[in-house]
Amino acid sequence: MSRLIAILKKEFIQMRRDRLTLGMMLLLPVFQLIIFGFAVNTDVKHLKTAVFDQSQSTESRELLAGLAACEYFDLEYYVGSNTEVNEMVDAGKVKVGIIIPPDLAENVRHRRTTPVQVIVDATDSTSASSAIAAAQSVGQLKSQEIMLEKYGSHVPVQNLYDIRIRAWYNPDFVTAYYMVPGIMGTILTMTMVMITSMAIVREVENGTMEQLIVTPVKSWELLLGKIIPYIFVGYCQMTVAMLAGIIVFDLPVRGSIVLLYALSSIFIVASLTLGVLISSFAKTQMQAMQMSFFFFLPSILLSGFVFPRESMADIFYWLGNLLPLTYYLQIMRGILLKGNSIVLLWTQVLALIVFITVTFSLSIRKFVKKMD
Repeated sequence: MSRLIAILKKEFIQMRRDRLTLGMMLLLPVFQLIIFGFAVNTDVKHLKTAVFDQSQSTESRELLAGLAACEYFDLEYYVGSNTEVNEMVDAGKVKVGIIIPPDLAENVRHRRTTPVQVIVDATDSTSASSAIAAAQSVGQLKSQEIMLEKYGSHVPVQNLYDIRIRAWYNPDFVTAYYMVPGIMGTILTMTMVMITSMAIVREVENGTMEQLIVTPVKSWELLLGKIIPYIFVGYCQMTVAMLAGIIVFDLPVRGSIVLLYALSSIFIVASLTLGVLISSFAKTQMQAMQMSFFFFLPSILLSGFVFPRESMADIFYWLGNLLPLTYYLQIMRGILLKGNSIVLLWTQVLALIVFITVTFSLSIRKFVKKMD
């Protein structure tokens, strides 16, 4: 027993000294609980909506007020043409577009059914289903209210608002079209971050860092040397995943493959620079791996990979804006499902470039080309 007690004392002392690992072990469950409890919400509400109201009447305002009151639609943009609505849905700026015809008020007064077009971005089938069900329900309820108010209960209820749904990009609500691009981005994130997060630490543990120290290689050159080879590995992974998605799941490719590969290189570099930053903080490969897993969970839950970001609390929505996977999923789904060009994706590209600049600068500053 004395020998066993001695070993236990030794392990507890080592655990106490390795504060980074101990801290992650204690904080990770709390972090997971908070994210699962508050960020994960399948009840999708507050979808950003663009409105083109050609009627500008009391009836149209009442209909829009009913849509806003159900909390599924945030009427943030009032535009002046169908083209503007289409462009905002294409760019992903809004999830829903509502177009009200100019003769709405007159048709309501004469008890004629009026078609109201509701355009829904169906790349995310969960959000699209919620929007469709809510829009149709509000149309029926408002029709009943008007009929009862103006004609009384003795007149049969007539559907005055014909909510015509236009599900764009994924009209059949095929889940694979939404999930496969997300899986591709997640695989790249996991492999690229984990590989490079252990790169510098491996050199120290293997004893080869001393050989690099005596060379005239600068810090930024050493870090770039760790990053560039894995860009080709990332391209290979992406190509295999793309072929599997197209062959097995019949994934549509509506945009430019050349543009997709060009923008994917930016995301790959962003993931690699993050891995290098983790590597510069970690002291062992085990620490580097644990820190990588600490980053994976928010990337999967807060990026929009599985759960729509519109349903998240504000703090978690903005935390998702700090993750490169968030922007890459928008790029992937935009090119593959919508056929978007660089004109509609420049904000995501700029965000990734800023992320690369910040993480690589911090890595250079943190990395000291010498042994302690």
